[in-house]
Amino acid sequence: MNRSVILWACAALAVAACSRVSDGVPVADPSQPAAVQATPTTVPSASPDPLPGVVPTTGSPPPAGPFCVPAVLPSLRTVARVTDPGAPTATVAVPDGWAMTSGTGDVGARLEGPDGMWAEVTITATSLDPEATFREYVDDLTAGSVMSTVSMLPADMCGFSGQRLMGMLSDGGDSIEYEDRLVQVPTGNGDHLIAIHVQAPSGAPGFADAAAHVTQDFEVGLP
Repeated sequence: MNRSVILWACAALAVAACSRVSDGVPVADPSQPAAVQATPTTVPSASPDPLPGVVPTTGSPPPAGPFCVPAVLPSLRTVARVTDPGAPTATVAVPDGWAMTSGTGDVGARLEGPDGMWAEVTITATSLDPEATFREYVDDLTAGSVMSTVSMLPADMCGFSGQRLMGMLSDGGDSIEYEDRLVQVPTGNGDHLIAIHVQAPSGAPGFADAAAHVTQDFEVGLP
């Protein structure tokens, strides 16, 4: 990361922002992050530790068309698609009662739920390897926060490198909780990062279930 990660509360420290990062370990069921989180570790900006569970994509990109289709498809789904003709698509689950719209730019889809909950699916080209891509994403996610926490778990999918993030962001007043699913997809047009971000005001009822639903394994469509 581009700045030091501070583990303790930063209210009494004369710094612009602080973050706490905890690493998960590979497990058979990554949907249970509380059971696999290890003791938080300090990540110095000068020599960042490797992100957990980041492995290179195996084999060659599959042929064009739908790929990585989950065995059980959610009853309600939306296709996230961006204007970049070389970008993959992501067909993600939508919770019951949520509204869905297409996005603009790098945002392929936006979802709106109750109690201030919402989600976005972004698809962006990247020239970085998966670990560097995920680290840059975390830096951008926490950049505007006075305090943030980030827990990371491996979440590869269909041979694609992936990461699951969860935590809290605060501007010094109200705070939000979030969950993200990151997957780096190589295509014949270069690599693209598919990022599903779900957030809500801290304590919003039903957030954990809604976030788990949106960030579950999803179908990838290749150009």
